[in-house]
Amino acid sequence: MNGPVLDRTAPAATGAERPPKASRARWRRFLLLFAVFTCAACGLVYELALTALGSYLIGNSVMQTSVVISVMVFAMGIGSLAAKPLQRRAVGAFALVEVLLALVGGLSVLILYVAFAWLRVYMPAMVVVSFTVGLLIGAEIPLLMTLLQRIRRQEAGSAVADLFAADYVGALVGGLCFPLLLLPTFGQLRGALVVGAVNAVAGVVVVLWIFRRRTRRAVRAALLAGAAGVLGLLGTVYVLADDIEVTARQQLYRDPIIHAETTPYQDIVVTRSTAFTGEPDTRLFLNGDLQFSSVDEYRYHEALVHPALSGKRSSVLIMGGGDALALREVLRYDDVDEVTLVDLDPAMTRLARSFGPLLELNDRALGDPRVTVVHADAFTWLRDATRRYDAVLIDFPDPDTAALAKLYSVEFYHLLGHVLNPGSQVVVQGGSPFFAPKTYWSIATTIGEAGYATTAYQVDVPSFGNWGFVLATPGADGPPPSLRLADDVPRLRFLDDAVLAAATVFPVDRRPQDVRASTLMDPVVLEYTRHEWQNY
Repeated sequence: MNGPVLDRTAPAATGAERPPKASRARWRRFLLLFAVFTCAACGLVYELALTALGSYLIGNSVMQTSVVISVMVFAMGIGSLAAKPLQRRAVGAFALVEVLLALVGGLSVLILYVAFAWLRVYMPAMVVVSFTVGLLIGAEIPLLMTLLQRIRRQEAGSAVADLFAADYVGALVGGLCFPLLLLPTFGQLRGALVVGAVNAVAGVVVVLWIFRRRTRRAVRAALLAGAAGVLGLLGTVYVLADDIEVTARQQLYRDPIIHAETTPYQDIVVTRSTAFTGEPDTRLFLNGDLQFSSVDEYRYHEALVHPALSGKRSSVLIMGGGDALALREVLRYDDVDEVTLVDLDPAMTRLARSFGPLLELNDRALGDPRVTVVHADAFTWLRDATRRYDAVLIDFPDPDTAALAKLYSVEFYHLLGHVLNPGSQVVVQGGSPFFAPKTYWSIATTIGEAGYATTAYQVDVPSFGNWGFVLATPGADGPPPSLRLADDVPRLRFLDDAVLAAATVFPVDRRPQDVRASTLMDPVVLEYTRHEWQNY
């Protein structure tokens, strides 16, 4: 046979040449989907950072969350439409979008903090930042879709499924990393900067490397220079973050700050000054709200603690009060055998154990062997609690957030009844009957609705003004608890029987009002609080 010899290995050889090309395509597709995953995680972190910052600075977490989410989702729609003309140059357009997103998102917390501290224009600034971040996030999806189809021709439905799968998983990881990793490790300001840097690398460097052969060298160089500039700026701000934060935070407080930290739960600030009183005035603020002044805190804590300990007090439960000042008063009774203190934030009790000015005030109360400290949400803890107590002191901040409002609900006080011994007494701090009378009387009404007999009383604490409490005993049909001091009460600086007798008398314009009880499903105490305190 003189004809050409058929090489039967040729098809196999051709096939052997194709797998490396297919393998490269799969690898590029994987890298692009990883970039989608990372950018989605960064985008959700920006959103969470904005809502968390607003909750710390302004309060009203429901409003902050609603504004941020609604503005960002609206802007994402606008961004998706705006990106349509850019799809022909999808690589460069996407890299530019990521450069801008890394810049704005990474600096978002700093921008809003400065706007709040110096410019006092937080809400307009938050809307602008949220809109800008949402606009850039919205532009990502159509551009990424184009890039994904350039790597591997596939049906649109399949490409959409791959893209959104990576996007949703990235959002899950970002949502979990924010409270569990970023906030505890870096704090709000540095956490946003770190995410911005990750965003720049994943969105610019990775994508430009994947499509390096399809992008002009000058375009690549310009975009990489932009990413490098953003990384340099974010790194510089990261190094200077402490100085920037201290300077901005000090604008918010009259007195010099001697301690400040942001925890996953709250912003803790301690100030100290002698300018107005002639003696050291140490003040604790949580999320900007004053918790005590060392000049007159004894008035508040004596009024909170000692009426509730006029009866049985072998076992005492304190809910809130992580500064240990109420605990200090409880431990003044030798016949108190055990105290359980339930506070949400470990950072607060750690500060009360180790920070000199607080140790001076609380007499190192947390080191007493009779004390057990539990870090938990009070509502959740009560649902599982089996121990019973003779006296309960409830020292939560005012119910100005949804998380705090549930601790002033009928359901909460129902749960509390499960840990009370017969004849137990409960005291609840109720806010100011003068500045927030509806809030105060709503709290008293709520306690009564939960099945307690109550006695309302109020004292003057100069740092707070007029301040109210509610003493309660189980059994709504029983007589109101008697407001008195124990026969063996330690010597007090402010409170005596005459002061307590006067404390139950409310002026005509601040006597009980026709207000509703607060429940989990209808937290009216939250609305009362927001309305009454908004001008103060």
